Amino acid sequence: MLGAELRKLREGLGLTADEIAERLGWHQTKVSRVENGRSGVRAHEVEAVLDVYEVVDPAMRDGLSRLAREGKRRMWWTPYSDVITPRYSSYIALEAEASSIRSFRDTLIPGLLQTPAYTRAVTHALQPDTPPEAIDALVSVRLARQNSAFRRAEPLKFSAVVDEAALRRVVDSPQTMVKQLHRLLEASEESHITLQVLPFAAGAHVGLMGAFAILQFPVRGDLDVVYTESHTSNIQLQRTTDLMTYSQVFDGICAAALDVVSSRDLIAHAVRDLE
Repeated sequence: MLGAELRKLREGLGLTADEIAERLGWHQTKVSRVENGRSGVRAHEVEAVLDVYEVVDPAMRDGLSRLAREGKRRMWWTPYSDVITPRYSSYIALEAEASSIRSFRDTLIPGLLQTPAYTRAVTHALQPDTPPEAIDALVSVRLARQNSAFRRAEPLKFSAVVDEAALRRVVDSPQTMVKQLHRLLEASEESHITLQVLPFAAGAHVGLMGAFAILQFPVRGDLDVVYTESHTSNIQLQRTTDLMTYSQVFDGICAAALDVVSSRDLIAHAVRDLE
């Protein structure tokens, strides 16, 4: 996040990385490493860069300096580094800094709303060769993510649209799904969570290309990220055109989905079917 913002500021001034390195007395490659997130940078170094860029907005200066300081902190997920992949830890780091997330899931319940039993079953299905103790650790990570997002001073604003297929797919057992769906009903009552269901009756829709999440951050709107993932990689899109496209797609999905009250009714109906 910090590197992306510093890069945008530099490019906005029409300066090259080499020109900035020369003005700061840095090695030629340091600017590129910082902008690409491959090298840490101290808060006082960020202040020096912002001086060169003539950034005077106190909120921006404070926000970027805070990112530099927090980049040095030991995060809660560090003890799990032996079981979570670098791309997973990258997403967790983004999620921890986000002020709001808009999420569309077409086949699974969103991770931030999963019960432990549901998480365990999905993890085992996706990673069948994972030892039981590692799955236990991954379940703990999922629960810690939920606490980090929703139990902080300013809870994450979470807007989720879930395809009806995720409600109807029986993961592990009917009993596990009943508890999972009850968790969704509870979550939908929280003021910081907006949950909608995209019903089968909606037919073809703009979200048919698959799941994604749009993460928004409090520092600057142009730091927002679109996140998608597959078995082998994840994609983080930050271009303005990508963000606009996915925002429009999400708005279209919301329009096709049931409203919050009707979504609760559909979830409750799914519970009755399972029972």
